[in-house]
Amino acid sequence: MDPRSKYPKPELDGGDQQPPGSTSAMPDRPDHGEESYRGSGRLTGRKAIITGGDSGIGRAVAIAYAREGADVLISYLPEEEADARDTASWIEKAGRKAVTVPGDIRDEAHCRAIVDRALTELGGVDILVNNAAYQMSQPGGITDITDEQFDRVMKTNLYAMFWLCRAAVPHLTPGASIINTASIQAYQSSSALLDYATTKGGIVAFTKALAEDLAEKGVRVNAVAPGPIWTPLIPATMHEEKIKSFGSDTPLGRAGQPAELAAAYVYFASQDASYTTGEVLGITGGKPVS
Repeated sequence: MDPRSKYPKPELDGGDQQPPGSTSAMPDRPDHGEESYRGSGRLTGRKAIITGGDSGIGRAVAIAYAREGADVLISYLPEEEADARDTASWIEKAGRKAVTVPGDIRDEAHCRAIVDRALTELGGVDILVNNAAYQMSQPGGITDITDEQFDRVMKTNLYAMFWLCRAAVPHLTPGASIINTASIQAYQSSSALLDYATTKGGIVAFTKALAEDLAEKGVRVNAVAPGPIWTPLIPATMHEEKIKSFGSDTPLGRAGQPAELAAAYVYFASQDASYTTGEVLGITGGKPVS
């Protein structure tokens, strides 16, 4: 199939939304692999935590992990409950256990509670996917970024990742995997997303340093760097003109869909990637990640 025409090109209709956004409110709904992903037992018996698992990339990864044989805990904001229930239903349809944990990962205690819930209800942690993120486009640049916004972006995207990893690492055994969600913004940073791009660059550095730190434990740490991916975060946080052209500046000429990223997260979590750590895999529609 021609990758240029596999999914619709701009403009996509995400609806009139406020953060954090909702899948059900999107007239052009993302593809999370609900009807297409086929598992092959690569994660049988594994136990995964996925932050931001209610929608977008997180939902696609949750569906894929469940169909590969993993039990899955998803964390999300309380206002995302409806989307989270949908995701949980897909996990359960795959015959796996779904644990839903609402709350704000900007709170360190909640990050610890997520790991504790996985230990209690799943019986352990083998895979930690740090996927949840916040952005808010500010076309005016740095002078339009408030202290409140900067703090929210930093704590959601960086602090929470650190807190979750610190809480999970003592419970990870050889063969476990941490997978972080970076971004094309770490390499091709936009002035309108200055604070978000800063955190994504930090995630790349964190991934490489933590990979070195945990190699002696037999725990691998990698990252996926998505390009423009069609999720509820886009219509909820970007200006209308940007939404209309979202993804059109890629060589493939369109936005990516969450389903197109799921296999990368499966790869990093599986034994297929047993000799891969400290790496960043760009899935960007052809935009260079270097």
